[in-house]
Amino acid sequence: MTIQKRSILDQELIGLRDNILRITSMVDSAIEQAMAALYARDIPLAQDVIAGDEDINLLRYQIEEECLRILVTQQPAAGDLRTVVAAIHVAVELERIGDHAAGIARLVTRLEGEDEIDTLHKLPKMAKRAREMLSEVIDAYVSSDDAAAMAIMRLDDKIDRQYRKLFQETVKEMRDDDYIRRATYLLWVGHNLERIGDRATNIAERVVFMVTGDIIEIVSVEGDSDDTDDDDD
Repeated sequence: MTIQKRSILDQELIGLRDNILRITSMVDSAIEQAMAALYARDIPLAQDVIAGDEDINLLRYQIEEECLRILVTQQPAAGDLRTVVAAIHVAVELERIGDHAAGIARLVTRLEGEDEIDTLHKLPKMAKRAREMLSEVIDAYVSSDDAAAMAIMRLDDKIDRQYRKLFQETVKEMRDDDYIRRATYLLWVGHNLERIGDRATNIAERVVFMVTGDIIEIVSVEGDSDDTDDDDD
């Protein structure tokens, strides 16, 4: 590869990384706003999140087109090729995380007219952990840190445990017929947050592939024990 062609490819890879950071920022903001809408029962804010999902979708397709153009015009090899292929997968996972945020916002709109919710159970902690995983995995992507990506994969077990506790707590409260509808919506919110953790794990697997060329899949090994560390921040 000539020096000039190398320089062009480097610039295009930087632009690709910058767009991944842009869509990450949009997705993280969508999660934050969707949860804020849930906490405050803010229907207009929830509707803004739903409307904003289209912008996330458009940027995802822009990134994919950019990747395909780089593959055709620059014909990257080895590590550069893995970087471009990984970016396609990362963009898809980020767009789907945006879908989960929009899904939470839609649930907020369906809660309109419902009685006030006494407790959100594990949802605030799940949201915090999901956003932390997203931030950390994109940091690992930008820095090409496969060790950090591996560490992030193991964090997914905790958000899974929090979701199971949410399920157990809300099912108990479903004994009150008036609470069944609200509890069901809260479970769906928790499911969306749990899936965000899964998506972050998928991105981490792609970071490992990008850096090492190894295709791995982390399988949860945590058991059904009632871990007390779920209440940690």
